[in-house]
Amino acid sequence: MKISEIDEVVLVGGSTRIPRVQALLKEFFHGKEPNSSINPDEAVAFGAAVQGGILAGSESEAISGLVLIDVTPLSLGIEQIGGVMDPVIPRGTVIPAKKSKMYTTTVDRQTAISFPVFEGERPLTKDNHKLGSFRLSVPPAKKGVPAIKVTFELDENSILTVTAFDEATKKKNSITITNEKGRLTHEEIERMVAEANKYAEEDKKTKEALEAKHQLESYISSMSSSISEKGALHTNLPKEDLTSIYDAISDT
Repeated sequence: MKISEIDEVVLVGGSTRIPRVQALLKEFFHGKEPNSSINPDEAVAFGAAVQGGILAGSESEAISGLVLIDVTPLSLGIEQIGGVMDPVIPRGTVIPAKKSKMYTTTVDRQTAISFPVFEGERPLTKDNHKLGSFRLSVPPAKKGVPAIKVTFELDENSILTVTAFDEATKKKNSITITNEKGRLTHEEIERMVAEANKYAEEDKKTKEALEAKHQLESYISSMSSSISEKGALHTNLPKEDLTSIYDAISDT
C-alpha cells in the first residue's frame, strides 16, 4: 500500500510510548499524527478477550459490531524439485482461507508424488519450517501429463488441511496439521520473518538462478523430445544438424 492509502496509524505495545518512536512514525507517515487512544499495554489482551467472546458466541453489547481479522503469520506451501518453496497461501492472507494450485510429475512413468508441506518466507525449503509430508499414488505416464490439484485449507482455529486430488483418477490424499503438531511459536515466527528481510537480496538472486536453471532444463527436455525419432524435427533436419544439437544438449 502507499502511505497516502493509510487511514489510521494505531500504536500498540509498550515501546510505542517512546517519544522517539512516535516521532519517527509521524515523520514516516508524512506528518500524520499516530493514534494513541488505545492503551498499548492492554490492546493484545483486549483483542484476545474479544476473539474469545466471538468464538464462544457471546451476545454481549460490548462486542457487537466488532470484527477481528486473523491473518497467516507465514506463507504456507509445497516443496518443489530442487528444494524450492512454492507458496500456496501467502503470508498475511485472511483466515479462514482456501487456495489451490496445480502440480504434475517431473519424471516419466512416475507412480507417486510426494508433497512436503512447509511454512516460511525463504525461497529454499531448507531455510523454512517443515510441517509434514504425504504422498499420492498416480498411474504411470509421461512427465507433465498428470494434473494434480493441491488445496490448502486453513480454518478459523488455524488448523491446516492439505489435499492432493488427481483429476484423472479422482484419487486423493491429505494431511491435517494442528497447532500442536510442530507449529512455530510467536518468537520463532518473528525470527523467520526477520531472517527473510535480512537475506532478501541474497534470496532474490538465489531464486532468479534457480528459475533460470529450471527454464534451461525445461528447454533441454523440450529440444530432446523434438529431435528424437518421434519428434517433429527429426525428419526435417540434416543428420549433421541433429548431431550438433545432440552434442549441445549433452554439453549443457
